[in-house]
Amino acid sequence: MPADASIPFMDAHSLSRAIHAREVSCEAVMTAYLDRIEALNPKVNAIVSMRPRDALLAEARACDEELAAGRSRGWMHGFPQAIKDLAATKDIVTTQGSPLFRDHLPAEDAIFVARMRAAGAIVIGKTNTPEFGLGSQTYNPVFGVTRNAFDHKRTAGGSSGGAAAALAMRLLPVADGSDHAGSLRNPGAFNNVLGLRPTFGRVPGKTEEVFIPQMGVNGPMARNVADLAGLLAIQAGYDPRLPLSLREDPARFLQPLDREFRGVRIGWLGDLGGHLPMEDGILDLCRSALRVLEEIGCTIEEIAPGFDMESVWQAWKILRHWQVGAGLAPLWRDRAKRALLKPEVVWEIEGGLKIGAYEVTAASTLRSAWYHHVRGLFARYDYLILPTAQVFPFPAETTWPREIAGRSMDSYHRWMEVVIPVTMSGGPAINVPVGFDPRGLPMGMQIWGPDASEFALLQIARAYERATSWLDRVPESAAASG
Repeated sequence: MPADASIPFMDAHSLSRAIHAREVSCEAVMTAYLDRIEALNPKVNAIVSMRPRDALLAEARACDEELAAGRSRGWMHGFPQAIKDLAATKDIVTTQGSPLFRDHLPAEDAIFVARMRAAGAIVIGKTNTPEFGLGSQTYNPVFGVTRNAFDHKRTAGGSSGGAAAALAMRLLPVADGSDHAGSLRNPGAFNNVLGLRPTFGRVPGKTEEVFIPQMGVNGPMARNVADLAGLLAIQAGYDPRLPLSLREDPARFLQPLDREFRGVRIGWLGDLGGHLPMEDGILDLCRSALRVLEEIGCTIEEIAPGFDMESVWQAWKILRHWQVGAGLAPLWRDRAKRALLKPEVVWEIEGGLKIGAYEVTAASTLRSAWYHHVRGLFARYDYLILPTAQVFPFPAETTWPREIAGRSMDSYHRWMEVVIPVTMSGGPAINVPVGFDPRGLPMGMQIWGPDASEFALLQIARAYERATSWLDRVPESAAASG
């Protein structure tokens, strides 16, 4: 039986096996994680809105009683799980990082949250996020800033920054997140963990509006590929409340991931033919990772996108103003509430108020042209690869980078433009780690696949994981407590 302090260092599959074999009790698992959160969470501020210890231990004991009676809820039976603070959790405060929702208690879980609970997860609290998830820097006026697992003076990224930092610090076995503009990918890169942005419809999301495809999606984060696949299999699947959700059986993601990669073709997009400024060292780390893929048999070709990438960015801005602004405009119209919105939120809403239906249609048409162009690229290449970020983790007090490599950034999210080609394609991508710079700061790259190709992404990520050791790297402050 593992010592209590070692439990949080078990991967999720090993933890599940140990729980189901009665080698470790759910109560012991909960105790180990709660003790670790109490000791280490103040260093990073990743988990917020924690529920009372007594209530959580009682739920863990109930899980033990179920196992003793021969009943298991599923793979996550007894797992302590904190949900990103954008997703609704029944009777657990969901602030969205906004003082306007400081005391908001949803009446029901989001669909994917309900699925995780049904699989046995015990929700212990929430993971921190930027206000309304806007920005790849996790800070808000309710809970403050979340700090990087590898350097507590720097940002954890965002908007799933709390989830990524909690994973890296071994405060959670797996984590959920969401991604519109890299929010599963960027914090994964900044904290040396995996984040998978699924195809739209793979993981059912909100039900308020169900007929317009959204650019934001929900998805899994983990410390190894098998755990990532395991969580995706729980989150994914059709739901009649969302008619555009995908009908493929999510059990597909539990099939063996090993395959041969000899002859697999990869297009390396780099800085999009010079379109994107990059901090020194990022492209070099990615190229080193590409050599690993060559060693397992892949053929790498450096390519230019062959499309006007500025037009893709401008179309995305319009669509983001529209989709983000429409949901938040009622808050802006109330002057008292408007005063409590951060400038970036106001900018998105007011940008949405300035555009019309014809502009939205034109932007969507441009996005469709980009999608068809990307289809052509995937006719030539099995995967495309980009860096996950254009800068390394920056000081936590910086709201967003104003400049990269001497080039000024004209919005709070321009510094993350490298993730937008994937978002605008609608296809899936996975962040995998590529190593650390001389300061010990992590970085990652996006492996991008065609529409609905999550299984193929998990396969190449698994092969890459086996050929590298980056995911074994534990933050010094986390390892010292193990």
